[in-house]
Amino acid sequence: MTDQAPTDLAPTAPAPRRIWRNARLATMRADRPGLGIVERGAIVADHGLIAYAGPEADLPSDLVRGGEIIDCDGRWITPGLIDCHTHLVHGGDRANEFELRLKGASYEEIARAGGGIVSSVAATRAASEDELVRQTLPRLDALIAEGVTTVEIKSGYGLDTASELKSLRAARALEKVRDVAIATTFLGAHALPPEAQGDKAAYIDLIVRDMLPAVAAEWLADAVDGFCEGIAFSPDEIARVFDAAKGFGLPVKLHADQLSNLGGAALAARYGALSADHLEHTDEAGAAAMAAAGTVAVILPGAFYFIRETKRPPIELFRAHGVPMAVATDCNPGTSPLTSLLLTMNMAATLFRMTVEECLLGVTREAARALGRLGEIGTIEPGKACDLAIWDIERPAELVYRMGFNPLHARIRRGR
Repeated sequence: MTDQAPTDLAPTAPAPRRIWRNARLATMRADRPGLGIVERGAIVADHGLIAYAGPEADLPSDLVRGGEIIDCDGRWITPGLIDCHTHLVHGGDRANEFELRLKGASYEEIARAGGGIVSSVAATRAASEDELVRQTLPRLDALIAEGVTTVEIKSGYGLDTASELKSLRAARALEKVRDVAIATTFLGAHALPPEAQGDKAAYIDLIVRDMLPAVAAEWLADAVDGFCEGIAFSPDEIARVFDAAKGFGLPVKLHADQLSNLGGAALAARYGALSADHLEHTDEAGAAAMAAAGTVAVILPGAFYFIRETKRPPIELFRAHGVPMAVATDCNPGTSPLTSLLLTMNMAATLFRMTVEECLLGVTREAARALGRLGEIGTIEPGKACDLAIWDIERPAELVYRMGFNPLHARIRRGR
């Protein structure tokens, strides 16, 4: 790689036994009410995994022997934060489109005039893998600095086989220069490339017959995504991609119901999708289908804010039907150039009236669920990775309440 990581962010081996004591824990465990709070708590990590998390008074003495003890001075500890929907790897930016929007142009108008997603394609195709890594690192570092330990990264700015593979390789390479877990998602069905000349069926054929097999052959993707929208792909076209993904044993997720209701939420649920994301126009039938399928609703206030949408996602419907809700930045160059998960939580609360509890669970437990990794991360409990964030705060609500303020005291990855 052309860019080397600072020593404190470079990947390291899991730490031997460490004990954090005199802490207040927000464990996010599903078997505890609310945020799973433990006052006067302690956490023990053994070679990167949590061996104990609970009241310090109940800490077994044999887990303390031989370990490094860290006094947290009453600070709060949460799981390491998880950004479960980003488009972090891309070439260039789209600041010019920001100016056009300020002058009144809509997302659809910009896209139909040759802007939008396809305007990032040329820059991404022109960049080498090393250059894509170099351009992505500042965005990734901004997330890491706020206690993020896992980031999902989608492709979708290459839109040809070679460039999609290059983007996914760049995303995987980030784990080699930063101590962070990366979940990769193949998003070939993001937009129609210029050379397709409007032939969506032929491009879907390319995805199914060429791109997806090549991605699967290199084990470059943990999931497959698509953009189901009038300016992107129809439910039938997305279904073809999802059928092919299932053939390779890859789970799916979907950009659904962002600008209109094409039944994207129900489509995602029909395929047992890990998540359906955006969802501003989802109806009650879609919410009920997601609940039945266990599909997570990923709420993305950054895009709603940035493109000045007015239709809010139906948070009340998701609550009523028991749909789990995650919160993510949707960091991308055109509609959500947002690299703060803390600010994203504030936006979810302020714009969509999500509660503090919903926001915090949305960037920990439910974000892990949206990635299919809840068995490994997202809560503080024995057996899971010791990915933690330690905060200089008086109460967890501060993480949602404050704007432009980062109270992170320490970020722990694999117990180190």
